[in-house]
Amino acid sequence: MPQPDWSRMATLPLTAWHPRSQLSLPATPVPRSAVPAIDIHNHLGRWLSDGEWMIDDVDALLRVMDERNIQAMVNLDGMWDDELRANLDRYDRAHPGRFLTFCQLDWEQLAEGAGEERLLASLEESAAQGARGVKVWKNLGLRVHDEQGRLVMPDDPRVVRVLGRAGELGLPVLIHTADPKAFFEPVDEKNERLDELLVERDWWFGDTDRFPTFETLLAALRALVLATPGTTYIGAHAGCAAEDLDLVEALIADAPNFTIDIAGRVAELGRQPRRFRRLIEAWPDRVLFGTDIYPITSEQFELHFRFLESTDEAFEYAPGEAVPPQGRWTVSGLGLDAPELAAIYHDNAARVLGL
Repeated sequence: MPQPDWSRMATLPLTAWHPRSQLSLPATPVPRSAVPAIDIHNHLGRWLSDGEWMIDDVDALLRVMDERNIQAMVNLDGMWDDELRANLDRYDRAHPGRFLTFCQLDWEQLAEGAGEERLLASLEESAAQGARGVKVWKNLGLRVHDEQGRLVMPDDPRVVRVLGRAGELGLPVLIHTADPKAFFEPVDEKNERLDELLVERDWWFGDTDRFPTFETLLAALRALVLATPGTTYIGAHAGCAAEDLDLVEALIADAPNFTIDIAGRVAELGRQPRRFRRLIEAWPDRVLFGTDIYPITSEQFELHFRFLESTDEAFEYAPGEAVPPQGRWTVSGLGLDAPELAAIYHDNAARVLGL
């Protein structure tokens, strides 16, 4: 073995440091979900893929779903009008029972006259076309402005009225407000998502001259949910605040119409498995299985199953990545029991979706 070059190691850039764990621990294979699962949060359309279908071979996706015991999948990319119809034709109508497409709303219309009326009309039309829910993205509260140039927040009265109508139409609302807390913090040596922000610089919202604070956005989400008790909400990404489960649990406790998914947050939830398990034990009917993996890979489903079902410790949440994208740490499994797994994988989503 060569002698260490201590001087070089003392100034090694963080980007060049890729430590390999020396832990010897079991790795539990979980190839199929314990019960048929409903993935409440995924992307199958053309919204996030430069106009190309995220899934170019739907039959191949169905084979993966069958292999991994995924009964049904929610497609959040329906958008509106012709794009919604195209998604419904490609997925829901071509494969009944396997896909449920949510519409979106063009909140930018609030910058024009009669924007609220057009949004309501779009919602009504999407429901008539067969949309099974509504996806609200983080641009509401961060980038959408009205006719007066004011930022439109999630608890804006116009938003409250439109999403209140969604509840009247029987459409659940999956809402993504804000982003990870670190995206609102200074970009410095203390930021735990620095690796990610250096790649995706548009994801930094710490400029308070342009953007609300994380706390302001989460308060607006809370106000929206409480103002529309007839609308069922799915708080995306562990209720939009995976780093603060006390905050999430407070809204769950105060709002019977608020549920959360785990999509895109295995990294956050897996570094606090005991805290997250306590939330599940207290509210087993309010947590939904979702992945937000796109493009979809079979291996990513198995990773999610391992997180939910095994008691494995300190495993990689992004196998194969030289630098874990959502933080330089590992995760541990929840080891949920059979009733909890049945609720999270299937029953809670089936109730919310009206299946």
